[in-house]
Amino acid sequence: MERSAVFVGENCSRRSVMLSGGAIFGAACIPKIAHAAGARDPRLVVIVLRGALDGLSAVGPVGDPDYVGLHGSIALSTKAANPALPLDSFFALNPGMPVFQRMYRDNKAAIVHAVATSYRERSHFDGQDVLESGFAGPGHTTSGWLNRAIAELPKGDRAALKGGLGVGAVTPLIMRGGAAVVGWAPTALPQASDDLAMRLMDLYQHADPALARSLAQGLGIEKIASREMSGDKPQGGNDIQLMRRVAEGAAKLIAPQDGPRIAALAFDGWDTHFNEGGGGGRLAQLLGGLDGAFEAFEKTLGPAWNDTAIVAITEFGRTARINGTVGTDHGTGTVAFLAGGAVRGGRVIADWPGLKEANLYQNRDLKPTTDLRAVLKGVLAGQFGLSPSALGSKVFPDSMGVAPMKDLIA
Repeated sequence: MERSAVFVGENCSRRSVMLSGGAIFGAACIPKIAHAAGARDPRLVVIVLRGALDGLSAVGPVGDPDYVGLHGSIALSTKAANPALPLDSFFALNPGMPVFQRMYRDNKAAIVHAVATSYRERSHFDGQDVLESGFAGPGHTTSGWLNRAIAELPKGDRAALKGGLGVGAVTPLIMRGGAAVVGWAPTALPQASDDLAMRLMDLYQHADPALARSLAQGLGIEKIASREMSGDKPQGGNDIQLMRRVAEGAAKLIAPQDGPRIAALAFDGWDTHFNEGGGGGRLAQLLGGLDGAFEAFEKTLGPAWNDTAIVAITEFGRTARINGTVGTDHGTGTVAFLAGGAVRGGRVIADWPGLKEANLYQNRDLKPTTDLRAVLKGVLAGQFGLSPSALGSKVFPDSMGVAPMKDLIA
């Protein structure tokens, strides 16, 4: 039988670990804290889109005269059979994302285009390492920038005291490190029976009352998560529907006052080398899954949505030209999505480089004009007040020259 991994930060004691229904939580690392009614209580969710998202088919520069010639049959168009969703006079959104368009119109969603990490090669492994570690180059796999951000928060800050949430069978690199982290694996692992749970509670109540309290809290958290993931399971590995269901479960865990404030999760499958489809194929289905995840967070977080920012990022973009199998190969510049009640939205933020041959990166890719670290720094500064010094030296080491993007948070 498959065994669960222990998802706890290095600062958690052995006492803080509990097992329940295929998920393990470091709940003792998340103390209860009272806060004033009406006070701002920010949350941050980072969604990693693994496989390299085609930014030109996610958010099409329909006003660029060179766009269609490069992207061919998968270029978006507001007049196509699957029409793109207009954002402004220049950019249009993939038709798979109507919820995001509605959030955009409500000024609760924004897009940063022509964005990339500092990585300029095209290896998924190294690109994801840079994306999640926050270092300028690959090879720094011991900790992630989101975990280090938690460690840099003031000690009395609610988000610091409650730690982070890592969603997945293995805690994503972005959330690994010294700060306290709880883990939730939304899988079909066998559930502990109520009888076993009660016998464990009775045992620990007499032998280790502190662990008994942690176990009780963990069982409660797991029941919340299980309710969200119960019912009709997606058939045939339907990752499109799974995105929504995972988001629902994660939102249930970060919504309560006693839950984590910062979460990380990852969705695979964005490596669209063939039959990408543009506005009406595989990519549109994937983006529909991401759209469903945004909606699930909005609906499930309740009042907490107003103080929430969600950022969806990927390791690099894809080629501006389609290939011989009507897909795109590994590229450079791409998009980052921001959504949530805390986001200052209704904008596509882009220093647009153009798609003429001379303007392409290495004559093949959308040229990146915005450093993704600037975006992430801007979100962290706006949500949690982290200083440029902490962001440039600790969270994203050796990046003092990359200034946080301003006014991303309302």
